Amino acid sequence: MKGYRYPSISLNEVTPEPLYRDRRRFMKQAAGLALGATLLPPSLLADTAPAWPADSSWRTALADAPASDFSSRETLTDERTITSYNNFFEFGTRKRDPSDWAHQLSTDPWSVRVEGLVEQPGVYDLDQLIKSAWLEERIYRLRCVEAWSMVIPWVGFQLSHLINQLKPLSSARYVVFETLYDPSQFRGQRQQTIDWPYREGLRMDEAMHPLTLMAVGLYGKTLPNQNGAPLRLVVPWKYGFKSIKSIVTLRFQEEQPVSSWQALAPNEYGFYANVNPEVNHPRWSQATERRLGESGRRATLMFNGYAEEVAHLYRGLDLRVHY
Repeated sequence: MKGYRYPSISLNEVTPEPLYRDRRRFMKQAAGLALGATLLPPSLLADTAPAWPADSSWRTALADAPASDFSSRETLTDERTITSYNNFFEFGTRKRDPSDWAHQLSTDPWSVRVEGLVEQPGVYDLDQLIKSAWLEERIYRLRCVEAWSMVIPWVGFQLSHLINQLKPLSSARYVVFETLYDPSQFRGQRQQTIDWPYREGLRMDEAMHPLTLMAVGLYGKTLPNQNGAPLRLVVPWKYGFKSIKSIVTLRFQEEQPVSSWQALAPNEYGFYANVNPEVNHPRWSQATERRLGESGRRATLMFNGYAEEVAHLYRGLDLRVHY
């Protein structure tokens, strides 16, 4: 690519062209923009949350977060690569767009709306949701569906800690996440790409798994905007697009949701998105990957190397069908 400053990927590894062909979604988004549609502060859209004590000290605790036993011992991807080579379509479709435009996103203050089948719904300030005592550094492998990978030192907390505090009802079988929708801050949302806002979902047992992380930091510092600040999901055994960024909504529901990429190209992206070297993308192999910072390619591991911890979640499922 002319003028591209970061590691390029081959044509068979790029995001699919349906992003630029879905005119119906584009017209719907254009109409919304014409009406001046922007995200109102969540505090204006729902009742306030229970008065949980706020903990703003988590920001200063990032550098001293203890190392997790779940951490990989592999060589870390350097910080510059992690923060400059990103898929974050809210900023644009090029890998450099997030780092180029992330300064336009304001993450303080930040609120998250909790709704659906849960005992503690409402709108929570970020400091109400994060407890310093929960924080850990977790070094996880990240495998992109485009067949490149990194090793990233996140700082965050188990999603299960937060879910237990919110007390979902027994009928809640899925958790749905949504990214902030605000084209004034996310220039990519002004374009014909995804049906905004970006949505993802997990089965409740996936969300409650100890490996499932809510990241708020990176390399011992506050999470950069281009990496999903201030709050992003990290599910290390799934392709990277499942790890939704800049989250503003958690919804607990009984029915299985349709995620954004699944809606856009269902023949290419399934709901589960588990890393599986035996199930190829329709346009390229998933058997190997390019680890950024290394030469050559390496074999892709089932469940991205976390099979011992998570394979039991899918016992009885045909992973060639439930991809």
